[in-house]
Amino acid sequence: MGTTLRRSTIYFDPELHRVLRLKSAEMECSVSDLVNEAVRSSFLEDAEDLAAFEEREAEPSLLFADVVQDLRQRGKL
Repeated sequence: MGTTLRRSTIYFDPELHRVLRLKSAEMECSVSDLVNEAVRSSFLEDAEDLAAFEEREAEPSLLFADVVQDLRQRGKL
C-alpha cells in the first residue's frame, strides 16, 4: 500500500532555493518534503476558505457604502 511518488521539475528563485536548502538541512528532511508540506498546507487552507464561504453563503450581503453610512450615523467615523 505504498505511495508512488511522481517526479516534477520546479524552477525556484535562487534565494528561495537557498533558503529551502538551509531549512531542509536544519529540519533534517529533503527539499521535496518541505515543498510537499507547503503545497499540502496551501491546499488545506484553500479548502478551509471554501468551506467558510459555503457556510456564510446564506448571509445577507452588505454594501460598503451602507456600512460606512451606518458607522457615520452612529458616530464611529
